[in-house]
Amino acid sequence: MEPPRGVWDTLWQFVRFLPFFIGLLLLGTVKGIVFCPLICLIMTIGNSAIILGLWPMHCFWTYYSVLRAKRLGPILKLVLCLCIFVLLILWPTFGIVASIIGGAAYGFLSPIFATFEAVAPGKTNEFFHCIFDGTWTTVNSCFTTIRDFMDVCYYSYLSLMDDLQRQNPVDERYYEIRILDLPGAVVALAFGVFLDVPIISLLALFKSPYMLFKGWQRLLHDLIGREGPFLETICVPFAGLAILLWPLAVTGAVLASIIASVFLGAYAGIVAYQESSLRMGFHYAVACLAIFDEYSNDVLDMPEGTCFPSPKYRKDASSRTPSHASSFSRPNSFNNQPPPSRTGSLKNPVLELKPLELLDSLFKECKHHGEQLVSQGLLSLKDIEDAKSSKDGSGVISIGLPAYCILQSLLRSTKANSLGILLSDSITDITSSNRPKDVVFDWFLNPLLIIKDQIKVENLSEDEEAYLGQLVLLSGNPHRLKFMYTGRPPESELKRAELDALARRLRGITKSISRYPTYRRRYESLTKTILEELDKRNGGSQSTNGSLMVQRSRSNFLQVLSQSFKRKNSSSGSDIESIGARERENEIQ
Repeated sequence: MEPPRGVWDTLWQFVRFLPFFIGLLLLGTVKGIVFCPLICLIMTIGNSAIILGLWPMHCFWTYYSVLRAKRLGPILKLVLCLCIFVLLILWPTFGIVASIIGGAAYGFLSPIFATFEAVAPGKTNEFFHCIFDGTWTTVNSCFTTIRDFMDVCYYSYLSLMDDLQRQNPVDERYYEIRILDLPGAVVALAFGVFLDVPIISLLALFKSPYMLFKGWQRLLHDLIGREGPFLETICVPFAGLAILLWPLAVTGAVLASIIASVFLGAYAGIVAYQESSLRMGFHYAVACLAIFDEYSNDVLDMPEGTCFPSPKYRKDASSRTPSHASSFSRPNSFNNQPPPSRTGSLKNPVLELKPLELLDSLFKECKHHGEQLVSQGLLSLKDIEDAKSSKDGSGVISIGLPAYCILQSLLRSTKANSLGILLSDSITDITSSNRPKDVVFDWFLNPLLIIKDQIKVENLSEDEEAYLGQLVLLSGNPHRLKFMYTGRPPESELKRAELDALARRLRGITKSISRYPTYRRRYESLTKTILEELDKRNGGSQSTNGSLMVQRSRSNFLQVLSQSFKRKNSSSGSDIESIGARERENEIQ
């Protein structure tokens, strides 16, 4: 639908839009009022039970992991134990209060948004969807959220603590606290909080009316001219809802600024400790006001500049710049892309991807490759059954299979000369223009693009690709990798070491992705789906004769292995055996 042209067309479109929008808003509000108490009650009870039920385990295992951590020095462990005590005391209260607020907000807003989505293009029986959407789906999503929260509090937490215990010191040096710098850091922290919290709060309150009316002006201008969020017809109801809820957004921005001011001021203690100078901590506390003022001016499109002083709070800023630049540097895949065109984006809108959609795509590819690997004998039905029952200690299914699928995407992108990461449909390409606007997603995407560039430079042969694939898949179980690899590893020790490093880093990235919310739920659904598909293919004999089928398929496979291992180089076995020790050190820096 083209936007209206002319004053009268614009006014007529606006008059037609108002009753339609108000009716949907009233209907969604009624559903929100009805379901808000129910959703708030369910989420509060569910999350509170998880928090209180796991709290004793969190207390014991956190202290146990900190005390056993090899990277932490004795004094740092003592300080962390004191800080952890405060956090563990505050965690139940904070978690329960956040569950109440989040449940009430979700229970009220979800039916409203679902009501507007019911009239989106492509929907049939719009009247039924306007009534039904946002009712049972909201309740179901509430239970799903509780399930994901449980997975994060249990599985992701245990994974983090396990890494904390296993990480070895770098260059035989562990992290330690300089005791003499602690008093100055505490004084700088107190001064920063005392100075920054009231002034930043006043600045946020002072600029909130400007943010309110500036936002209303921009939204109303776009509504009348059908620009910005009102350009597409499907976005008009949501943009109209944004006009009504804009005061809530402004209130949330003010509260977020007040909360953030505590951490901004407290960072003065970290600066004082890093620079071993109390004066630098004071300088940061003063400069933080200028930083916040200039940042808020940029966000609100206000005149540049600030009335606050901005003293230097780093003794040698140049020495710290490269470390930050390297951590946020973009790989060549992003640097070679042309800037997006604003004129062409209206006719050919860019497909914007979402993190959960990419996670769904990853697990679809896991299902596809998992079935292939089982048929090839690289994965057994016992692996999948163990993964389903949470007995996958070596991580062949939970870490190896997703890492193997990511590797195939990187290889596919390299062969297609793609600027980003090419998905399994060979059409969707994750680039800088359509990647999810999520900082957490960048933590995973940028390292993967760097690995893709490294693979492109290596110019791997088919045998080397197969070797790297089995390293990624089975390096969590080096004994099994040694007896199941049938190919010929690279002859060069340098090449084997490079492929080993790529495999370890790729598995480390995948392990970090596995801690992402919703991952565990999708992972269990994947193992269940693969088992069901294999059961259908085998005529239902899997449940009763699964072990016999595995032994029969592997017996033929081992006959081929016995011949190939006679021709293998003896050095390849020792290289593969060393993977298990290096696998524990793998992490994302």
